[in-house]
Amino acid sequence: MQPFSAIAPENESGDTIAAPATPPGASAVALIRISGPRCHYIIRALSGDRPLPGPRTAGVRSLAHRGEPLDEALVTPFHAPHSYTGEDMVEIGCHGNPLIVRRVLDAAFELGARMARPGEFTQRAFLNGRLDLTQAEAVMDVIGARTDLALRSAHAAREGRLGRTVAALRETLLNVLAHVEAHIDFPDEDIVPATARALRDRLATQAAEIDRLLATAETGRILREGIRTVIAGAPNAGKSSLLNALVGSDRAIVTPLPGTTRDTVEEWISVEGIPLHLIDTAGIRETSEPAEIEGVRRSRRAIESAEIILHVIDASAPPSAAEEAIFLGCDPSRTIIVASKSDLPPARDPCGIPVSAITGEGIDSLKRAIAGRVWSGPPPGESLVTVNARHRDCLARATAPLRRASEGLGSAMPLECVAIELRDALAALTDIIGITTAEDILDRLFGSFCIGK
Repeated sequence: MQPFSAIAPENESGDTIAAPATPPGASAVALIRISGPRCHYIIRALSGDRPLPGPRTAGVRSLAHRGEPLDEALVTPFHAPHSYTGEDMVEIGCHGNPLIVRRVLDAAFELGARMARPGEFTQRAFLNGRLDLTQAEAVMDVIGARTDLALRSAHAAREGRLGRTVAALRETLLNVLAHVEAHIDFPDEDIVPATARALRDRLATQAAEIDRLLATAETGRILREGIRTVIAGAPNAGKSSLLNALVGSDRAIVTPLPGTTRDTVEEWISVEGIPLHLIDTAGIRETSEPAEIEGVRRSRRAIESAEIILHVIDASAPPSAAEEAIFLGCDPSRTIIVASKSDLPPARDPCGIPVSAITGEGIDSLKRAIAGRVWSGPPPGESLVTVNARHRDCLARATAPLRRASEGLGSAMPLECVAIELRDALAALTDIIGITTAEDILDRLFGSFCIGK
């Protein structure tokens, strides 16, 4: 076992970072991470030079600094490269009092660490080869997933499935490029037609795989960002009651008086694996009351930006002019008519999906209708791998040169031009997994992470 030294590693390159890895606020336990060349020196100094537990083994230590006790904590040291960051690292599990967390961090800063930037632990994991770029991006997808389906998709990417798929694409293109460049080096040996056809077939297979990945981009967007769903209708149509029924709690105030909702009320729910961003709006009608005017304005603005509109009509009341005006203002391709208060005697011909917020009738049917609007085909499978916007752009950049290279192998295009097209496609695929990625792109990507991750 490699011993931990209490001597500060002054000559080692790189700096040491520290940050809380748990959310701010009081809790039973908080986790602090320290990563870099001074981390073992820091924890030895805080624990009074007591021998530390073995690598990846937790042990209780009393922490103190400048003679002042800090806390009794669970300390877990890691040796490079067998840590999250690929560096020497320490995790400190202390009591979740924010004051204790602050004091432990301040002591670590005095002993040579600095506060980690957002995403810096994961960025170091990427730079040290512990993760490819698709896996690093998936870390935040795992943290931010709002449904089971989104979480399964994020875990699939975190396990490297997308990265391995892209790496296999890249390997095939490298082999084709090597074949083409071999013929460039020996110009007297033309590529025979049978070989050219075989190379074109390989490129066609790769193009089809890229198309398959591109087809997952919209599903990936839905799972990561959710579907903006606006509940709209005339005053007292049952919009807030519908929101409460979908959420499963009294999220919005409901009264018999029209105009109760003056501002938008927002909530997230899962509908057949779809993250649904529900927005309850003020009832739309002509009014002279200033607060209600503003509420109606916000309702109309929400309708304009909605991906799905749940137009709620009161099935127990006859149609109204306000209801008709709302209907005319909604895009039919984005609108689902919801006939609320179906538990009451009807006052109009049947239309839309009958729903009762009191009995729960129709809620499941409404959810199925929403899912049917979102998924054009069957719902994604459990092992779903999807691409994000950055991956989509890289794949799109690879598509055109790949097709030109394939066409060039069957025409009089010089092999040098075919090779250039293949290199362009390779560069785009390489950007996905991060073998060569511009520093500003990395800074922007990891800057969106939370501190401590």
